Amino acid sequence: MNKEERRLKALSEIRKQIAQHGFHTYVVTGGGYPHFGYTIGLTESLGAELILAGSYFYRLDDVSKVIQNVRDTLSPPVDWNAARAETESWGTFSVHKVETSWAAALMLGAFDYYPGKSIEAYQIVPDEAHSTIDVPDLSQPWSPTHTPGWRWLNEAWAYPVPKDSVALTDLDVLRGARITEVMRWEEDQWEIFSGSGPEIPESERRVVPLGILLETDESLVQAVDLRVGTGFWRDEDSEWNPWI
Repeated sequence: MNKEERRLKALSEIRKQIAQHGFHTYVVTGGGYPHFGYTIGLTESLGAELILAGSYFYRLDDVSKVIQNVRDTLSPPVDWNAARAETESWGTFSVHKVETSWAAALMLGAFDYYPGKSIEAYQIVPDEAHSTIDVPDLSQPWSPTHTPGWRWLNEAWAYPVPKDSVALTDLDVLRGARITEVMRWEEDQWEIFSGSGPEIPESERRVVPLGILLETDESLVQAVDLRVGTGFWRDEDSEWNPWI
């Protein structure tokens, strides 16, 4: 199957999902930047599409569920300037209009489904309790320094490790807590925690693109030079020390 055949097959599946459920959710992961999900097909019923960008409080498998729950709270005609979504399982969300440069970069499937059309989109923004450092403000034009991890959408990867490198981290780090432990286990895999790794419960662990964390803490850049199987820890004076 060539590229065009794959594209036509994908469009056929999208049409099928829209016919059955009212919209299709497209979830994107990999590539060295944060995961995100967006809808295709709500233009007809709500006049706009929805997108959840980053938000690593929610696991990858939860992205489509969050979008579905937010969609379920919205009824046409939607007053987008005042819209809020209170969900039972995922928190409370506001919605912000997505600026054109972000829509063009992230919602390729929607533009392919609606060729030649201008698509209006709104970002699903989690409340403070569910927010993480990787959530961009899509209402502002894209910028390389906009939000950690997103610059690689439009810029060349700048580090001497694979672009799709990942780190196992914890929710405290993703809320901005001080990083204290770093280990490199594979050429493209790290563990980066705000405390003792073994003591962090599974429910608090997340796998994220390494680029998010490298841009959050400049002192962490030296982690890319670690040999596999080595690491360092940070003392109370914020000095990094090698694991012995």
